[in-house]
Amino acid sequence: MPRIFDNIENPLLKALQDTLEVSFKSDFCVGYFNLRGWKQLDRFIEKWEGGEGNSCRLLIGMSALPQEELKNFYSLNQANEIIDNPTIVKIKRKLAEEFKEQLVLGFPTNDDEAGLRRLSEQLKSKKVVVKLFIKHSLHAKLYLLYRDDRINPIIGYLGSSNLTLSGLSHQGELNIDVLDSDSTIKLSRWFEDRWNNRYCIDISSELAEIIDNSWAREKEIPPYYIYLKMAYHLSQEARAGQAEFKIPKDFGKKLLDFQVKAVQIAAHHLHKRGGVMIGDVVGLGKTLMATTLARIFEDDFDLETLILCPKNLVPMWEKYKDLYRQALQDCFN
Repeated sequence: MPRIFDNIENPLLKALQDTLEVSFKSDFCVGYFNLRGWKQLDRFIEKWEGGEGNSCRLLIGMSALPQEELKNFYSLNQANEIIDNPTIVKIKRKLAEEFKEQLVLGFPTNDDEAGLRRLSEQLKSKKVVVKLFIKHSLHAKLYLLYRDDRINPIIGYLGSSNLTLSGLSHQGELNIDVLDSDSTIKLSRWFEDRWNNRYCIDISSELAEIIDNSWAREKEIPPYYIYLKMAYHLSQEARAGQAEFKIPKDFGKKLLDFQVKAVQIAAHHLHKRGGVMIGDVVGLGKTLMATTLARIFEDDFDLETLILCPKNLVPMWEKYKDLYRQALQDCFN
């Protein structure tokens, strides 16, 4: 009778670790692969030499893949057409984005960082080879481990557990071990057929590149690069304002470059948040910038402007109001 691994009374992770300890290669087929969860198994793979016959071959099925590209691919496949290289590149690129999303979830630990670095090295040394199966939806969860044993050279684990920490040890699952020689040979052939299928694409180098460009990278990022990235994100709204609003032509001749940018940024904030404050030292053109801002919202959104100011500034604003209205008249003539 097979043993049952339900992660409640009997976790699958411990069985896999014990079997990997005496194995020289493995074949895994899963629907989902978590990069940071790999550290539960990586130390057993690390002792292998890598390459053909001494590595972990990991086949990922169709769970959570780039939907649009795969829909297009399916329509081609139904017409017996072969997936082309540009489509493969698109699928790889979008899949890479999904794996990047894994790395920004949760709070990273030192163990996460060390585990990801080991995975990167294992991918580069061919101790781990990862392929993506895209011919059809594949949700199988199969773990085959090969060892030097004349009676049971192959041990299989078959069931519902994906290659994630929760799938191997935390959440309730249902898996069994397969020890019968005839069954394990058939499972091995089943895996081999899919591994060598033309619609099975190698993504090992892409995964290594994702890790090497992430927070887990071996080489430290220069502080100046971090400063640039912070500046880029902090200035994102400013860039959006400059692209979103245009300065009226008659005002563009009166405004300096820094004033133009200030008006565009202010217009973005006013439109998005319903209010904005223009503040600067005396003599830098705040009144002209505010007048331009009012003109933009009158032109673009058909709004009217109400000016509230101290009594001693009324003459100045009346002057600007007259100039402003003249500009409107000139605009329509």
